[in-house]
Amino acid sequence: MLLQDTLTRSQKQLSPIDGKTFRFYCCGPTVYGPAHIGNFRTFVMQDVFRRALETGGTRTLHVRNLTDVDDKTIRDSQAAGKSLKAFTDQWRDKFHRDCEALACLPPHIEPSAVEHIPQQIAMIETLIEKGNAYTSEDGSVYFKISSFPGYGKLSHLDERELDLGKTQNERANSDEYEKDSISDFVLWKARRDEDGENFWESPWGQGRPGWHLECSAMIAEYLGDTFDMHSGGVDLVFPHHDNEIAQSQCACGGDFAAHWFHIAHLLVDGGKMSKSIGNMYTLADLKEKGFTPMEVRYVLIGAHYRKPLNFTLDSLSGAKEALAKLAKAAAKLADNIGSEMSLPSADFGPFQAAWDSLNDDLNTPGALGGIFTGLREATKLSGKDAAAALAGLNRILKALGITLPEILEDTAEIPADIEKIAETRWAARSGKDWATSDKLRDELQELGWSVKDGKDGYKLTKI
Repeated sequence: MLLQDTLTRSQKQLSPIDGKTFRFYCCGPTVYGPAHIGNFRTFVMQDVFRRALETGGTRTLHVRNLTDVDDKTIRDSQAAGKSLKAFTDQWRDKFHRDCEALACLPPHIEPSAVEHIPQQIAMIETLIEKGNAYTSEDGSVYFKISSFPGYGKLSHLDERELDLGKTQNERANSDEYEKDSISDFVLWKARRDEDGENFWESPWGQGRPGWHLECSAMIAEYLGDTFDMHSGGVDLVFPHHDNEIAQSQCACGGDFAAHWFHIAHLLVDGGKMSKSIGNMYTLADLKEKGFTPMEVRYVLIGAHYRKPLNFTLDSLSGAKEALAKLAKAAAKLADNIGSEMSLPSADFGPFQAAWDSLNDDLNTPGALGGIFTGLREATKLSGKDAAAALAGLNRILKALGITLPEILEDTAEIPADIEKIAETRWAARSGKDWATSDKLRDELQELGWSVKDGKDGYKLTKI
């Protein structure tokens, strides 16, 4: 697979550093509320990436964290009158249910920030010992970015207009701070009254880790100082991922991530998502509007990951129609197999172009287009050729994480003219007049009926 690398701004071919397993880390959710479709665009595209690697025969190790302690989780758990654990567990479980509904594979390892506070404290101690961090008057600890000459290389700070004057004389104590300034960032936050009982003991006093530190500590724990890839939304490039690079390389050495994979923003109706506008849709919101999670997934992979996706309710309606068309064409292909067995296949047949698109910078819209193009050819096949094509279709659908909807049967009475065509076709098929049989099958399809042959007869289904 060729994939764009954020650091070098070029496409690079992916292969495991150790020659065995492609090890990658994804920044996961902050569990303080339901994830919205903007969050899920990133998670779904990461899922397609993993599925494509595995479909191509590459073993993966997928690590994705859970942020269960930060400014937002503490603030909102206090407002809800719940313990931090009870509050974040509730939203963690909701996130898992939504991921399952969207057909996202669970990560192989899913560490949480709270579970790894000892590792974070140990990393801070190392950074202080090496002169990359310092303690402030209140017991907070900050990373000194002037101690890391390569700071900002991921986001290409030298090419951007930023307030560089804050570097030496200001600090950023909140977990998320202004994106247009450079400040020493917090590694350990001294306990404050508003934190309530959410604090831990440390060599610098009571407090908790800063948000940026958790990923560095968990990456060191599960992937080491050099690994294959790091991924997240494009909004995390600066400062979060620049901060991770600085912390990790100073504390651990190594090259950190060999590749950086970032997914572009999601827009809604051409603009930003906003609670005040009411367009910050969750999966539950879209279910209430009559759309399935698979239709949501189809839309989320419908634009290239490096381009902003404009999400609309009309696009969901379009996804519903597209999935129905795919299901009908797949059913026709299955019917064409007849009595032949569908055997597993290592190639993609008519869907090779779709597979090639997926391996060319994860071009999901190209892959979807390739499926429709491939089906036009595949539905003309029969017997063993149709069976091989169906195996190829199933492989590419699995790589995209797409499950086709069932074609619902119509319990209405079969019209006499339809029944007559079906009987004539069965007679032709029984007499091995395959040309007439196929012609009449196509005629029934155009009239809105699918026919499935059995050993002793056929079954008509309203499409």
